[in-house]
Amino acid sequence: MAILQDTPRTSPASRTDPAPAAPAAPSSQQLLARFRPIFDRIAVHAAQRENERELAYEPVAWLNAERFGALRVPIEYGGLGASVEQLYDLLIELGEADSNLPQILRAHFGFIERLFAEIDPALHGPWMRLAAEGVIFGNATTELGEGALGALQTTLSRDGDAWRLDGDKYYSTGTLYADWISVSAQRLSGDGSSDRVIALVPSEADGVERVDDWRGFGQRLSASGTTRFRNVRVKPENVLLYVRDQPTPLTAHFQLTHLATLAGIARAIVRDAVAFVQPRKRVYSHGSGDTPREDPLVQQVIGQLASTAFIAASTVQAVARGLGEVDRFRQRGESVPESLLFEVELNTAKAQAGIVDAVLQAGTRLFDIGGASALQEDRRLDRHWRNARTLASHNPTIYKGRVVGDHLLNGARPTFYWAVGAIAA
Repeated sequence: MAILQDTPRTSPASRTDPAPAAPAAPSSQQLLARFRPIFDRIAVHAAQRENERELAYEPVAWLNAERFGALRVPIEYGGLGASVEQLYDLLIELGEADSNLPQILRAHFGFIERLFAEIDPALHGPWMRLAAEGVIFGNATTELGEGALGALQTTLSRDGDAWRLDGDKYYSTGTLYADWISVSAQRLSGDGSSDRVIALVPSEADGVERVDDWRGFGQRLSASGTTRFRNVRVKPENVLLYVRDQPTPLTAHFQLTHLATLAGIARAIVRDAVAFVQPRKRVYSHGSGDTPREDPLVQQVIGQLASTAFIAASTVQAVARGLGEVDRFRQRGESVPESLLFEVELNTAKAQAGIVDAVLQAGTRLFDIGGASALQEDRRLDRHWRNARTLASHNPTIYKGRVVGDHLLNGARPTFYWAVGAIAA
């Protein structure tokens, strides 16, 4: 017979209760259950918003109510703590619902990733907490005109114990919907030197003017227009210094958001093609089926469209895994190998060169499933090609292919930061 030994007793005062477990990051299934109903709601009137050029304030508010912008904010700051891979899976689904929305939020998620990649962790707290509370960050980076290549005309000048921001920006994607704006500027010092900084200003601050003057034929609701800054006061703690001469994951993040949006468009093409064909009864006398859905030629087109969507999403997910690996080095407090940063940047360029043409071709091939009725404006099936073409025109694909080719042939380092402007004679 086994002998049962007495278990030592401890008094309540001397017993140490285990510390409460830290909250766990959500699973992918939990995130999908949280956000898919919002994506479905956004998709319902996407074509109508496009037709009427109704800016997407309501969809942004629906996402904000579920704290979509807090996805990548660490749990310790009140965010959801989602992984890089989870973010891009959700952006693909959001792009399928309405391709304007991921582009609207590109600057917001890019700002969070900039904090991780390039800004002193001691400065993260205030900005991460704002994002956790639902604040949306917009973008004011690019300038028009023929200024010197790589130079900024937007300046930050000392004004007593603060700074003053002046300049004009274009392609200010998402800024009409934002609460704060991340502004790239040249900070001028008293000795004549300057450095590149990010100035963070409330979108409603005195001297800030946001103009809805984006007139591109695609992504019409992305608010990629002008933002003007006139003598805008900026607190010293709202100026963040960052370097632009080192390998970084940030450029891959910004580009992969465009590619995730393209993958979402490819899925939307399949969705709309199936919805168009399934109820149709009219056939051509020289067709191959009793109904369009039974016509093997139409079936082949649908299958090819679905293949493009699969390849596009799979490619985005593959690059996201590389960025996720970079992020896990950061979370462990380890230096990211330069070789991994090179690999991620080059894989992003390869993905862009591969996805763009395939999705554009799908946007055209979509119209092979029906006759003139597919051209009706209320359907707005043309928006898929127009939006894909617009996204593909950012950071032109031909230069991405060249970077990859130069690396393979000559061992050239990838270009992590690029700029636009005129080269002086």
